[in-house]
Parts: sequence; C-alpha cells; structure tokens
Amino acid sequence: GMLEDTPTVSGRGLFAELAAAPPPPEGQDVVRPVSAPLKPRGGFTILYGNLAPEGCILKLAGAGRTQFEGPARVFENESEAFAAVQAGAIRAGDVVVIRNEGPAGGPGMREMLAVTAALVGRGLGGSVALITDGRFSGATHGVMVGHIAPEAARGGPIALLRDGDALRIDGAMRRIDALVDLETRRGGWTPRPPTVTRGALAKYARMVGSAARGAITETE
Repeated sequence: GMLEDTPTVSGRGLFAELAAAPPPPEGQDVVRPVSAPLKPRGGFTILYGNLAPEGCILKLAGAGRTQFEGPARVFENESEAFAAVQAGAIRAGDVVVIRNEGPAGGPGMREMLAVTAALVGRGLGGSVALITDGRFSGATHGVMVGHIAPEAARGGPIALLRDGDALRIDGAMRRIDALVDLETRRGGWTPRPPTVTRGALAKYARMVGSAARGAITETE
C-alpha cells in the first residue's frame, strides 16, 4: 500500500515492471525479503512535529542514539555556526540550530559538513545535536536532522526559535518539537532580506518550493 503505479522510462508502468522482474537467483544476498532484513531499521527516518510540520530527516546511520533533548543554540547561517564551534562556544548537550540554509534561504541547500566535521574535531560528535533547514553530508556522524520544512525563509517554525529554547528529537516516536509556544512569536517575525537579489539564483529563490516536495521550482 506504500507504492503507486507510475510511468517508467521503459514506457510501461511500475507495477508492470515489477510483475515482469525475474526472481532473484538462488543463494544471492542482495534482494532481501521483508521477513529477513539486513537491519531492523533503515539509515534515515522522517520526523514531524511543531518544528517541522512538513517533515524533516533524521540520519540514523553513524548515530549512537536516536533521542536528544537540549537547549537551542541558534545561528542564522552555516558560517556563524562554524565560527562558534571553532571558538569553543558550543557545549555538550546543546542543539545547534542552523537556519536560512534551505532551498530559498541559501539559496540552494548547502550541506553542513564543515560544521559537523568541526564538532567531531572538538570531541562533541556524540554529545550535541544539529538541526537545519539545509542538508547534511553522507559523512555526517551524530544526531543530525536536515531538510526541516517549512524552512526559515518561508516562515517555518525554525525561524521562530531563540537561544535557550528546549528542543526534543525523538526518533522512536518520529517527532521533533520545541517545548515552547512558537506561534506566540509569529507576530514579531519578519523575513530576512534575500541573500541573492539578481540573476538565476534570485529567480530560483523566488520560485523554489518546499524541500518536502523536492525543492523544485514551482509556478503555482
């Protein structure tokens, strides 16, 4: 019930292709039945909550824990966060928040590899969490949440966070929440000026949709 029939490059539908696929050869260990998975869970899980009404992605691979609660350390872009890590301003137990790095805010979605690598270099890889409306690298370790949607540039809840807000990430319950009433701050929020004002990137920033729908340019 999780798949929908859709056209494929062959001209046939997905279900027709699946029905025509040959059975796996005897003794292979590539295609696994649901009854005998390689692992009890995949490498990612989708979270929802008052911080991500449209969802976000928690990377499980490389993380020793799936739950985290701590105070927010809010940064307006990746560069600010990187400087704070390098200066030793991040402590164990913090939740590093990097916003305005989403599809429209970036524009584009920079991966937060520099910050996550710096955290590991400081010995904080397993003791802090990082959440962002941008994305992260496959080399990332620790409790990392990306693709938070709606993004800050579109007025998503991540834009309303303040330093010290208590945040909770719960991979088992598939939730990410700020333990404060964010909507009471909505009236005081104003969009940041766009990073790029001319050219193709400016046009992209104006037209791009949510990361939850693939960060594609939309006309409606």
